[in-house]
Amino acid sequence: MIATYDTMTVDRISLTVRTLIMAGVIFRVVFCAIKIMTADEEAAQYKRRMKNAVIFGVLAVLAFSLKNLMLTYFV
Repeated sequence: MIATYDTMTVDRISLTVRTLIMAGVIFRVVFCAIKIMTADEEAAQYKRRMKNAVIFGVLAVLAFSLKNLMLTYFV
């Protein structure tokens, strides 16, 4: 027997995970910005980490958007 999931539950879990991911990305960017201001010798490293956090955030939003698109189209 195949287990079926309520789409409202999946949507709530998806929204919660997406919110947590974006909050983590924002905190990471703020943390890296503060570290750039305090540590001049490691500024390049923290800039790269900040860029990677933003890229991760964009990819996460894209993945959730694709998931919502597929759920809308196929369900």
